[in-house]
Amino acid sequence: MAFDEGLAERVREVLRDSKEIAERKMFGGLAFMSRGHMFVGILGDTLMARVGPDHYTAALRQPGARKMDFTGKPMRGYVFVAPSAIEDDSTLERWIAQCLTFVGSLPPK
Repeated sequence: MAFDEGLAERVREVLRDSKEIAERKMFGGLAFMSRGHMFVGILGDTLMARVGPDHYTAALRQPGARKMDFTGKPMRGYVFVAPSAIEDDSTLERWIAQCLTFVGSLPPK
């Protein structure tokens, strides 16, 4: 599965001043890593957001968010965000900030 290069550029722009961010092609998409932890990714034109288990239920109540069921089984702590829900740059920035905050609470890998 190819990933949306336009969305990837938007994510890169949001992260341009962030330290220690890496990109990895994974699962046919693109993953963004901080301190060894994946925090957002792009599968097709959909954003994958790692919000963590404590914020999972609240994240699912956000417009365009749904359970991440990439493997056929929902992964608690991860959500997919529809393209229509991240058309606005400030909304994309909020999702990315939330995910960075969560992985920032994890020990480095």
